[in-house]
Amino acid sequence: MIRKDIPTSSSVNDIQVWQVSQVNENTFEVLFSVEQVITEDKDKETISSSFHVVVHIDESDNMVIIKNPTMSKKPQKSDYQPKQLESDHTVDTETMDEIISFLETFFQLYPTATEKELTYYVSNHVLPMINKEYVFEELVNPIFTRKDNQVIVNVAVKYLDQETKATQISQFELILEKQDNWKIVK
Repeated sequence: MIRKDIPTSSSVNDIQVWQVSQVNENTFEVLFSVEQVITEDKDKETISSSFHVVVHIDESDNMVIIKNPTMSKKPQKSDYQPKQLESDHTVDTETMDEIISFLETFFQLYPTATEKELTYYVSNHVLPMINKEYVFEELVNPIFTRKDNQVIVNVAVKYLDQETKATQISQFELILEKQDNWKIVK
């Protein structure tokens, strides 16, 4: 908190949650960083600080902070690089084209699809209803692998969020089966 006798203002630029650790059944410790812009007279400075808090969740899923934010060390970015997925060429071009067409249709409808509409494309509620005004832009780098009678598709889906005007990219690992039509089963 900024003292009132100092002519300074502060605004939050960014918040990054680094870790959530379960302490017990209903209590969690959260490590996070806050990036702030501090303005004093005409000088502006961006600073980043890290803290941890303890949060309790009640039986109605309401949350309350039970330990004030306490200073903490900011985690460093790992140099870990995940293994790049590659197609194993077990899915023929015709099948890939069918699946891409199916997925483009599905992901255009998905953000606003009702429960009933989802059942045409998805089995057993494996993808939740979204109810957001996202505009589908494209499938990004779909990777196909066949396993028995199923096709596994790893794909990023690019959307434009109508509320924020930001591009939103979601990653999916989908398992598809063809019955009468293609269907997402997991």
